[in-house]
Amino acid sequence: MKAYIESIFYFKGFKPDHSIERVVPTGHLFIIVELDGLERNTFDNTTLKPNGRYRNVWVSGMHKNYLSISAHQDSEMFVIQFKTKGAYPFVKIPIHELNNKVITAEQLFGDEILALRTQLLHTEVPQKKFEHAENWLLKRFESSKSAPKEALAILEQIQAKPISESKAIIDSYPNSQKHLIHQFKKYFGLTPKVFHRIFRFNEILKHIQNKQQLKWTDITYEFGYTDQSHFIKEFKEFSGFNPQEFINADFHNDEPNFFPLDRKG
Repeated sequence: MKAYIESIFYFKGFKPDHSIERVVPTGHLFIIVELDGLERNTFDNTTLKPNGRYRNVWVSGMHKNYLSISAHQDSEMFVIQFKTKGAYPFVKIPIHELNNKVITAEQLFGDEILALRTQLLHTEVPQKKFEHAENWLLKRFESSKSAPKEALAILEQIQAKPISESKAIIDSYPNSQKHLIHQFKKYFGLTPKVFHRIFRFNEILKHIQNKQQLKWTDITYEFGYTDQSHFIKEFKEFSGFNPQEFINADFHNDEPNFFPLDRKG
């Protein structure tokens, strides 16, 4: 399972200092289980008015834009985070069909996902909750639906190498670029170029985390942007903020990928 699952985590009694947070794209698909009976919302990114309601279990697909979600007091949740390459053998539909969507999990998994939630809900010991989830994942898993090795090789390279090498990486694929894009959409969700940009953005977030002094011009060229306006445009596309707004809001001192929009302080 380690080859397919990025992480499985559980928390209880979480008390955030905000009620709405922004999630930036990371290249992962999530199954999210609420165990506290609280309804969750997604929000319009501009007006911050609710535009989606979720209970029990839902799936967040591959996103190439940021998402605004609710955060609740005394939350109890269980989350399965798939690796970029990992969801298809469990979900068993082309991953691009879930792009930029949050859907109820029963649409994909039927009643079995609600049965898993019931198990998690009535299990007190956290370790046992993880065992229930792992058993469910093992039953769902079909190794024959793993991505072809040629597509995996391209994905591994764009995860590891700078974006300046993107063209050479894509050109190394033994079939056509059109075929590569089809394979990526089916098994991973997004195109190679979009993934490369998302991976770069997340590397920047790690790079600036907890830094007190930043030189944006250095970051611009270190991460392969053509100029500072290109960097600012892409930073805002993925986060909703220009870099200086991001720092002024102190987001670089928060957890990467989750940023409070209405922090009480």
